[in-house]
Amino acid sequence: MKLTLGFSPCPNDTFIFDSLVNHKMNTEGLEFDVVLEDVQTLNKYALEGKLDISKISYGVLPLVLNDYILLNSGGALGKGAGPLLISKNEFPAEKVDDSTVAVPGENTTANMLFSLAFPRASRKKFMVFSEIEDAVLKNEVDCGVIIHENRFTYQKRGLSKVVDLGEYWEQQTNAPIPLGGIVVRRNIDPKIRKQVDKLIRQSLEISFQKYPSISEYVKEHSQEMEENVMRQHIDLYVNDYSLNLGRDGRAAVEKFLEIYALNRGKKLSLQNVFSDEFLT
Repeated sequence: MKLTLGFSPCPNDTFIFDSLVNHKMNTEGLEFDVVLEDVQTLNKYALEGKLDISKISYGVLPLVLNDYILLNSGGALGKGAGPLLISKNEFPAEKVDDSTVAVPGENTTANMLFSLAFPRASRKKFMVFSEIEDAVLKNEVDCGVIIHENRFTYQKRGLSKVVDLGEYWEQQTNAPIPLGGIVVRRNIDPKIRKQVDKLIRQSLEISFQKYPSISEYVKEHSQEMEENVMRQHIDLYVNDYSLNLGRDGRAAVEKFLEIYALNRGKKLSLQNVFSDEFLT
């Protein structure tokens, strides 16, 4: 059986899925047609129901729950791992509400966390995450919300942190930050969903066994990133929650969905959000 599988070329995702998609393990009869795209594109695909299995931002999860269910393995949650709001020069947080801010996609976790910290900020410019630093440096925007490897490189480019949005979330909720999760279509047989969940976990376990060695697959898709930055990326975004959400991870996701619904004045059922086929 062949399934379409979407994830990003970022080191944390390629690290997790390396063994699964490169025939380094027994996939028990399943084959995967891999789609590598940035998370904003993957979010769009999820909204369209395009892929069988996909990495998505938690910010888009409430919008795709009719078609997808959240797996326990392969996602990104953690503390000290959230997006940062940065500027070209020293920039007081009090001015953000009246400023133009670049954000990596409308339905991203980054946008939701920014909106939680700055609910009155309305001059947003949505763009691909890798373009945001340049937009700030060229004065196309006043500030930008950065994610992924840009967390480790922005200071080298002379940019300054305005607010750590992940830290704000943690202070408000005392929960890890739900960044991205793996979803699978609900119309796929539960036995296959269970199998996929198990295989993703096994793939990550294989990568952990070899770490800190970086595979050629991870390097190939890391956009000329230095190896120490790849490891920083993996260390920050891949952890025990990536192996299995567990109770704490699920509670954090539920909190995220509750705040999402509250901010939009909507009711959101938390039933049937999670896959229960592979829990330990």
